[in-house]
Amino acid sequence: MAERINRAIELLAQDQAIYYDGPHSGHVLTYEQGRHDAGTWADYMNVGMEHGAFDMTGFAEYMRGLVDGGPTRSGHRTPAVIVEAPVNGIDEANVRFNAWQFRQILGRGAHGILLCQAETAGAVRAFVEACRYPHHLRGVDPAIPSPEQRMEGAVRPMRTGTGPDGRPLLGIGMRGRGSEPTAAPVWGLSQEDYMDRCDPWPLNPRGELLLGVKLESPEGIANADEICAVPGLGFAEMGPGDLSLSLGHTTLLRDPYPPIMQRARDKVFAACRRNGLAFLEGCNPSNIAARLDEGVRVISGHSQEAARIGRAHQRRIMPA
Repeated sequence: MAERINRAIELLAQDQAIYYDGPHSGHVLTYEQGRHDAGTWADYMNVGMEHGAFDMTGFAEYMRGLVDGGPTRSGHRTPAVIVEAPVNGIDEANVRFNAWQFRQILGRGAHGILLCQAETAGAVRAFVEACRYPHHLRGVDPAIPSPEQRMEGAVRPMRTGTGPDGRPLLGIGMRGRGSEPTAAPVWGLSQEDYMDRCDPWPLNPRGELLLGVKLESPEGIANADEICAVPGLGFAEMGPGDLSLSLGHTTLLRDPYPPIMQRARDKVFAACRRNGLAFLEGCNPSNIAARLDEGVRVISGHSQEAARIGRAHQRRIMPA
């Protein structure tokens, strides 16, 4: 039997790499596709809404199909599902204005969200806060006035301080009550248990929500250290596609990267290491072993063969 709801988190906690499948656009979100994907070889399904349709009706049916097609061979109710949200993380205001998208995605039972175009620590902090319920207080600035004080007129600051370790502290979670009747059944939990467990890991060791960021612009790369220090994140990536565009290339610059791309990749990877985040990168059968030895832990590339080689290389025990 599975130890956790989120298969991706269970594996990352064991320092095992996780492999995903699913297109970045054009994903067919139907009940039938969900039943099919319940038997995936991958550890999680990537649902691309950044460029694909923001289809909540189809997504709800897809998640229902995953449940009915499960459990997975690893004993999990479903594969984990992480959604690439359409929100641009270019600044705090943009994220807060569009936080309704995170509520909609989580309300359908998603196990994680990837914030694309992350450019500032403030934007990423707003992203994490939007995905949390207000009763979860790990990582929250203790200087924020209590609910009772705020009811008397004390102002809840939008910006918070830093902890003893120098890392930023979070504000109060902004997710409200109302979506747990649709999300909890997907996770196989009561509504109360869902609200307890739907919190970002590893900030909350019991959390089952995996949040990530994609740094894919010059601004995001410049702020990589500050972004990756925000509590509540579980993984990050250097997005070579949009970064290539920013550098004037309409064709995707791939590994081996030119020096400027290699420096960007190394900076994001180093920021992940310093802050305990898993690093996401595309791999193939020829380089997967070397990437795993380097420390890459979230694998894109949609290659079942790379996953087979990588799992054997790490002597993975969990069934694929």
